[in-house]
Amino acid sequence: MMNSANEWQTALPEFLLEAETLLAKSEECLSHLHLIRNDSDAIDCMKLSLTKLAEKADSLALQAISEFSRHIQYLIANAVNPLQLHDQALDALHACLTLLAWQLELIDTRTGELGLDESEQTTLIATVALQIPQKNFGHKPQQRLHHAS
Repeated sequence: MMNSANEWQTALPEFLLEAETLLAKSEECLSHLHLIRNDSDAIDCMKLSLTKLAEKADSLALQAISEFSRHIQYLIANAVNPLQLHDQALDALHACLTLLAWQLELIDTRTGELGLDESEQTTLIATVALQIPQKNFGHKPQQRLHHAS
């Protein structure tokens, strides 16, 4: 967590640039999967990009971003058959990435606050979970998508 507003204002632009790059890479992988469904490199690249985004968000205490990124990554990683994602699953993942990009734009550059209603995150996660059958439903990542930011 940042110690001062000055540290925050210095770290945030760097984070946003990295986050934008990671999201663009995830989008690129997703587009590739629309063309070639069984590309394990594209799946791995997307999982790695989302994990890195979550870690970067954690370092700035952007919990809503880190938890959402981590949950999307988990749903991909825990898929029964990640190499058989159909159009609806890919579209649901695209909606998640779009929401992440939009949320990054909403971060207050002075305070680091991200005031948002997390119901859209919750809805999208549920949609992805419905579209991508999971290996085991009992061990979901720890998340608190229902807290107020």
